[in-house]
This record gives sequence, C-alpha cells and structure tokens, in this order.
Amino acid sequence: MSSSPTVQHISDCFIKPLYNSEEAKKPVYLSSWDLAMLSVQYIQKGLLFTKPSSFQLDPLLQKLKESLSITLVHFYPLAGRFKTLKQENPPLYTVFIDCVNSPGARFIHANLDLTVSDILSPKDVPLVVQSFFDHDRAINHDGHDLSLLTVQLTELIDGVFIGLSINHVLADGSSFWHFFNSFSEVFKANNGQKQSIPISKSPNFNHWFPEGHGPIINLPYTHHDQFISRHESPNLRERFFHFSAESLKKLKAKANQECHTSKISSLQALSAHMWRCITRVRKFPADHITSCRMAINNRARLEPPLPENYFGNCIQTVRGIASAGKLLENSLGWAAWEMHEAVVNHKNKDIREWVEKLESGMIYQLGFFDPSSVMMGSSPRFDMYGNEFGLGKGVALRSGYAHKFDGKVSLYEGIESDGSMDLEVCLLPDFMASLETDEEFMDSFSS
Repeated sequence: MSSSPTVQHISDCFIKPLYNSEEAKKPVYLSSWDLAMLSVQYIQKGLLFTKPSSFQLDPLLQKLKESLSITLVHFYPLAGRFKTLKQENPPLYTVFIDCVNSPGARFIHANLDLTVSDILSPKDVPLVVQSFFDHDRAINHDGHDLSLLTVQLTELIDGVFIGLSINHVLADGSSFWHFFNSFSEVFKANNGQKQSIPISKSPNFNHWFPEGHGPIINLPYTHHDQFISRHESPNLRERFFHFSAESLKKLKAKANQECHTSKISSLQALSAHMWRCITRVRKFPADHITSCRMAINNRARLEPPLPENYFGNCIQTVRGIASAGKLLENSLGWAAWEMHEAVVNHKNKDIREWVEKLESGMIYQLGFFDPSSVMMGSSPRFDMYGNEFGLGKGVALRSGYAHKFDGKVSLYEGIESDGSMDLEVCLLPDFMASLETDEEFMDSFSS
C-alpha cells in the first residue's frame, strides 16, 4: 500500500440496557481474581466480514445498537463504570462496579478506506488493525471514566470489522466470548420488537470468594498510583500461522509416540512445539532457564466447581520450565509431557493457594512477563466464527494492541471449524525473521 489511510470515527454514542432489573441497581463487588486485573489492559478481539451483496449500513448500525441494548439487560455490569470505595477508619480501599451512575456501553461507527485484501494480504498484521478497537493502550483501572465495553463497527470498502473491547476486570476469555456469542444470538432473534429477548446461556454474576471472604475485598492501598502502571509494547512483528487439523494430528501423534503415551493433547503438543521453536530462534545459552505458560480455566477445577456460565475472571497460568539446552536436546514429546504434567497437576489446592496470594492485594503488572518465556493465550475452544450479525461467516479474527509482547502466542479456532487453529504470534523482528526460516517450524504448519 503506497499510502496509509487511517480509521476515521464517524459517530459514537452510549448504549444503556433496554431496562434495568432490581439486581442491576445494586453495586457489583469484585473477586480477588478480578481486582488483580486492574493494571493490565482491555480484551480486544473482533471479526472481519466481507460485505454481502445486499449490504446496507444504516439498518445494520441501528440493529446492532438495539441488539446491544437488549443484550445488556442480561450483562448489565458491562454498562457500568468503576467506583473506588475508601475510608480511613477502619482502613478500606476497594473498587466495585456502579451500574446506575453510568452513561452505558460505548458504540462507535468508523470508516477505513481500505479493502479486506489490504488487511489480510500482508505477511504481517497491519498496524491499522489496532484502530479497529476502542481503549487503545488503556488499562482496566481507566474504567472509572472510560466505558467497560465498547462495540466498534469499522466499514471498509468491501468489508466490515466488528471489534469488541471489554474491561479485563469484568471478563476473562470465556466470559468475553460468552458475551460476544450472546450479542450475536440476540441480533439474530431481534425483529425490531424492542423488548427483552431470552438467551441460551445466561451469565452468572455471583462472584466467587473463598469461605469467610468477600463480598468486599479490602486492598492494602490508599491511592491507585500505588498499584497501577502503564506499559508500552516494544516494536514487534505480528503474524498469523494456520495449523490445519491434519498438521495438528501429526504433532499430537509425534509427541505421544515419543513419550509412549496417548495422554498428550493437541494443545499441549502445539504449545511444546512453539516453546521449542521460539526458544531455538532466541539462541539462549544452554543453561538459560526458559518456560512455556498456558492460560488455564479454573471453573471446572475448583471443588466444588463453578458453573460454566460464571461471568468474570477464573483463570491462571500453568507452565513448563527447562533450560534452553535441555529443552532443545530432548524431543517434542519430552516438552509436551512437561506441559501435560503442568495441566493435570493444577488442582483445587493450587488454585486456592494462588487466591490466598491474590487476597493480599496482588495486582498484575503488564511488565511481569518473562522475556525468556512463551505465553500461550486465548483458546481455540471458544466459539468465534459463530458470530455472524447478518453478514455471513467472518473471514478472519484479529485483536488489538492489548497484551502484546515478545513471545505472546494467541490461539484461535480455524475458519474451517474442523479442529484447525490459527496462531497469532508476536515476536521481536529478528526472532520472527529467524522463525520464518526455521525448517522444523515452517514444515509443521504448511501441510
């Protein structure tokens, strides 16, 4: 592209729930899992669509706004704002959601003078994609003043991008896609009746606290400057790599065969593969300690388990650890078994011990990721391409600026919905160039 068009905001407005239930008038207190997210960034994910032949912009904008208002009846905290509650005697400091004194969720209509091909053809994800989302570089604590949810529709010459940005204090990946799926479901059922529409999976906002704790978590602070920080990502390259269902089967079979087992999953084999390939291109000394982290959903692992529709944060990371030398001199199966063990040994006791640490007021900081680590985020199990909004099936998933660092790998379901996966890989430019010439890596996904 000779020129670099920018995203132009045409209009924006705030959308409130169609009506407020009695429950929506009460403050929403947050768990220690949620409060730990105050200094990290919003979740920004969205779908790119090609314009159908019958495309009409104004009816689509109107129906999206109406459907958002109806969906917010079920997900009322997303229309709120944060409030800080503090007192001196006895000392109290906490953040909660005020669902009443808020203008609502934000809706943005924007325009970009580029085509779908301009977005998808370049080898690297174009920087302009970051402008498909609200809350660029915002941290979650900014939700005192900024919306906790923004829906942005960006019209391209021959396409449409629908990007959602949700405050990470309110939602982990499971909850983010729960909302996205419900929004799409309401849109599909909305015939302009301007009344409540039931959804197939209602959110559960009963935040989990260990016995004897909550609903108010008292943080050991007196001012937000004591626990928030801003993080600017280094100059990164960001690329998508497509792993077909067949190539994933081969990786899984290879890992299991090398370990004489059948217990290693495709995700564990793929994580081990990325760990080894990225570590190899980083050229660490043999005794340098590396790790591979995987985001893990705690809902079913707690005893008693939380419901699948628990809305909020219920995630942690587990990791495999090895020196660079040991990781690379051993097989894929060896590394995959390390990841398998990390997953199966993550149980109720470990979760509760971690929550105890969080209860002391731990707030995650964006700079805490180890530059010797690989972080596998998101999940191919989320229903991403089922969100259509009258535009047919999306042609690609993309994400915003948030949570990008060297060694971050985000996992998405493949567009074929047949067990394939798309990997969004962020690396420093020299490491990405080396990965692109790494024979083992390039052969692994091109089948």
